[in-house]
Amino acid sequence: MRASGSPVEGSQSIIFARHMAETEIIFSVQESPEGGYEARALGHDIFTQAESMEELREMVRDAVRCHFEEGSAPAVIRLHTVKDEVIPA
Repeated sequence: MRASGSPVEGSQSIIFARHMAETEIIFSVQESPEGGYEARALGHDIFTQAESMEELREMVRDAVRCHFEEGSAPAVIRLHTVKDEVIPA
């Protein structure tokens, strides 16, 4: 039995996630069907694409600067690359 006012299981991860949102932003990156790469921010309406990973890094930085007001942008941008591979069975 839980004492009144004690944290609910899982609430620490929610608090941690909220804190993380203030310090970093995560993008899911994948190869585009048309060629190049696409990056979509998790938890924010930010999407960008580029022909190379080097160009994508610059596009992501620019998109983050445009999305957030000055001084409120996350300090770290994390790119999580997702790659699908199809192999014969």
